[in-house]
Amino acid sequence: MIALTLAEIATAVGGELIGGAQATDVAEPGDLVVEGSVETDSRLVRPGSVFFALPGEVTDGRRFVPAATEAGAALVITPERVETTAPQIVVADGYAALAALAHEVVTRVRMASADRVDAEGRPAPLKVVGITGSNGKTSTKNMLRTILEQHGETVAPRGSFNNHVGAPISMLRVTYDTRFLVVEMGASGVGHIAALVRIAEPDVGVVLKVGLAHAGEFGGIEATQRAKSEMVTDLPASATALLNLDDDRVASMRDLTAAQVVGFGTSADADYRITGIETDRSGTRFTLTAPPVPAGDPSADGGRRGGPDHVDVRLAILGEHHAMNAAAALTVAHRWGVPLADGAAALASMTRAERWRMELLQGGPEGVTVINDAYNASPDSTAAALRTLAQIVRPGERTVAVLGEMAELGEFSTEEHDRIGRLVVRLGIGQLVVVGRGAMPIHQAATLEGSWDGESVFIEDVDDAVRSLQDMLRPGDVVLVKSSKSAELRFLGDRLGGVTE
Repeated sequence: MIALTLAEIATAVGGELIGGAQATDVAEPGDLVVEGSVETDSRLVRPGSVFFALPGEVTDGRRFVPAATEAGAALVITPERVETTAPQIVVADGYAALAALAHEVVTRVRMASADRVDAEGRPAPLKVVGITGSNGKTSTKNMLRTILEQHGETVAPRGSFNNHVGAPISMLRVTYDTRFLVVEMGASGVGHIAALVRIAEPDVGVVLKVGLAHAGEFGGIEATQRAKSEMVTDLPASATALLNLDDDRVASMRDLTAAQVVGFGTSADADYRITGIETDRSGTRFTLTAPPVPAGDPSADGGRRGGPDHVDVRLAILGEHHAMNAAAALTVAHRWGVPLADGAAALASMTRAERWRMELLQGGPEGVTVINDAYNASPDSTAAALRTLAQIVRPGERTVAVLGEMAELGEFSTEEHDRIGRLVVRLGIGQLVVVGRGAMPIHQAATLEGSWDGESVFIEDVDDAVRSLQDMLRPGDVVLVKSSKSAELRFLGDRLGGVTE
């Protein structure tokens, strides 16, 4: 975090500062300056850190104040006064305080960088992008970070830090040298993304897709659409709303924003148009055609224009759905002055979108290829992964789909698992292994859809699934492992693919 006095932090979060023993060496406790990391996990606290003692569903952060203090926390922010030798700021709401501090820090950095220029004398203020969507947020964030970090200090979330805690923690990592801030914005209900937008105030808001991921929490696809539209509804006219025009629910958001609308996708009316998508075992390829960035575009970089108006993109990442994520990343970077060719070259260096996301593994049984995509699963992402499996198979090889439960679907769960089971049959997948009782409808639907005799197997326990697959697999098999937030299935994929880390 940038350097702030305790008094400045207390003002920003609207709390009461109580000086501790650590603050006795200054005339006024409020004059003490802190500039360490901001943490909500006491295990991550280092000397100089700020520790937010937040209440949680399982435990209370106040229990870990002694551990945080012992680790060297310079400040504790807490909803109730605690026993600690560190200075503490008592606030009415710890989560609101975290959001307020993130907003203060980003605002200060933005203001300080307003007149900054790069080595060539071009304007170089802090640029902020928010990314949301039912699928693809983390992959797009990683792609955009890979492009932008070659052009200036870039801050982006670790892993999937995209909720009301993770996103502000990521924002608080900005420094006065930060050129680009990439914020992944997830939600489990209406109002969550709007709150994150108010904190970050993005120059560009990206909406990738509206799907059934978390539909059970949102209450249906319409509520999901309303929640995702919060990314653009409050953007000012000086910002840009970047929308996937291939998704009708996303495209309709163009009528909900005052910001300049820029579209991307395979649609003929997309400003940044994707054509010629191809995918195989080596990755994904497509061409992206871009318009010239208008001189008066308020979200552009004040005059810098990037490269040719089209580029051939080669990703070492499996799945044609990643073409959309890559196009979104390239579009943001292009509008901020990065030539398309430079962006494409950066993406070509990526070997995977993220751990356990369409990760190609070939270190397991001889002749067996594993696609470990078990970080998370929704109906859309599972269908995309299955299509990729069917597309990359070579003559003489057998496709094997190992599928676990797609969580958080609520009343849509049985219907969507059923749909996936039938899709497995229609794609001609050679062997289906369904793991876990929550995924049972996939097995039932596949069995009903096709006149199968053992091509679909239901196994309730992950260890049993590993043993069965080790007996079942043979050279030439291509195996997809896909599930929702199941560490067991992730490591099943790793074990099959020979990963031991």
